[in-house]
Amino acid sequence: MINGNLIGGPSKVACTEIKFGRGVCGVAASTGQTQVVPNVHEFPGHIACDSSSLSEIVVPIISISSGKVLGVLDIDDEGSEAFGEADKVGMEAVVQVLLHSCDWVE
Repeated sequence: MINGNLIGGPSKVACTEIKFGRGVCGVAASTGQTQVVPNVHEFPGHIACDSSSLSEIVVPIISISSGKVLGVLDIDDEGSEAFGEADKVGMEAVVQVLLHSCDWVE
């Protein structure tokens, strides 16, 4: 996060900055809610970083102390409907481990 924008890290990045509310990552960041998208082509404003991706899950990383969004964990898959409730629960647990085991700069 820099100046209220998500900053893309090492990977295939469609945008280096994503405004809150834009695309799946921006919606997850602005709402603070995990986004499970079975078909990214049906998601309004989807930002395509890989044309072969069909589904996506994005988990916001929210500060335990301040409640601020620190970033998101974003995973794409080439299959449609690749992510379900078990993936949501598992990835949210991964984010909790990250929050409790990393030193975050706010």
